[in-house]
Amino acid sequence: MDRIILHCDLNNFYASVECFKEPTLRNQPVVVAGNEELRHGIVLAKNQMAKQAGIKTGQTIWEAKQRIEDLIVLPPDFKEYQRYSKMVKEIFRDYTDRIEDFGIDESWLDVSGSRRLFGDGMQIATTIQKRILHETGLSSSIGISFNKIFAKLGSDYQKPMGLTYISKENYKEIVWPLPVSDLLYVGSAHLKRFSYMGIQTIGDLANYDHQKLKRSLGKWGEYLWLFANGRDTSEVARQTYTFPVKSIGNGITPPRDIKTIEEFRLISYVLCESVVARMREQHVFAKCVTIGFKTKEFISFTRRESVSVPLTSVHQLMEHVMSLCERNYAFDVPLRYISIHVSSLVSRDAPQQLSLFEDAGNIEEEKLDIVMEEIRQRFGTFSIRRCSLNCDMELTNFDPLKDHTIHPVNFFR
Repeated sequence: MDRIILHCDLNNFYASVECFKEPTLRNQPVVVAGNEELRHGIVLAKNQMAKQAGIKTGQTIWEAKQRIEDLIVLPPDFKEYQRYSKMVKEIFRDYTDRIEDFGIDESWLDVSGSRRLFGDGMQIATTIQKRILHETGLSSSIGISFNKIFAKLGSDYQKPMGLTYISKENYKEIVWPLPVSDLLYVGSAHLKRFSYMGIQTIGDLANYDHQKLKRSLGKWGEYLWLFANGRDTSEVARQTYTFPVKSIGNGITPPRDIKTIEEFRLISYVLCESVVARMREQHVFAKCVTIGFKTKEFISFTRRESVSVPLTSVHQLMEHVMSLCERNYAFDVPLRYISIHVSSLVSRDAPQQLSLFEDAGNIEEEKLDIVMEEIRQRFGTFSIRRCSLNCDMELTNFDPLKDHTIHPVNFFR
């Protein structure tokens, strides 16, 4: 018997929450955007009126106001969005324990085992959609299919308040004519390659020689071919399942452009302290470092390196971050955004091969990090700081664990 997978997408989530809280906004163009003064002034979400006027997620507030002069711009209230998201997940739990989140505003549900209690997939989706609207005031679109990839395509197919059933009998008529960019996990690099290969639609991909795709794109060529042909067999995770952490990182758009290596060093210290603290929370070491840059001209690139001795302290991480920066960037163009990530994570309980030629211990540095973290947990983030960070409070007076944006999934589309 075929599985019944639902994908539920809360339409215009952040903006919808704001309009529900304040009914006078419902017939006006509204966007939720970051703080312009902190240079985070981009559109995170828009309501239907703003969307119809051509405003897009990711635009700057200035660009959005070029389309609608009297546009209403609201600051994000992430605690409230998380509260509404939790309310919706409570509704899902009445129908299944197989609920896999795909961001704060989207989820997959496997309701295969709920048919005898609640009816077929369309009946369950209709009931859930009505309950979300009546109990939270939010609209949703739901895709129903026999796999996760097509269920996701179904939720995107009709908005707002759409219900789309993609079956083994009709998927060629519904899915194959869609642009290949609509297929989940197709990125910009894939699109460039597909364009060269003459692949424009999902149907083109499905009917392409999968061996040639595999030779051209590696294993992802084969995966995407399988997805286009409806052969996604991945399961919806159980509600209690926790996905293993594969990387840990933080990024920041500072209040002014970064013009020197010293300014980069100050911000990097704050980011590295956050990353190492989170590594310790996850009980892992790291064996790969990645730094990301975005220039004031919005050109982005990353640089990474693997390390022979697992990283355990802020001092170690900073050494690699600064080395990467010094070797790869001359600050001819100021930086607008900086990020630091670690990956190739290994458990602290796993046996480690120590080096005879490098300082593998860093015991004193790690002890210092732990003491500083304990003080911050008890007395607050800014209760203890490295002296150098006081040299430029404008750049370093931020908490990367709290001063961040929770983007809805559709922000990245």
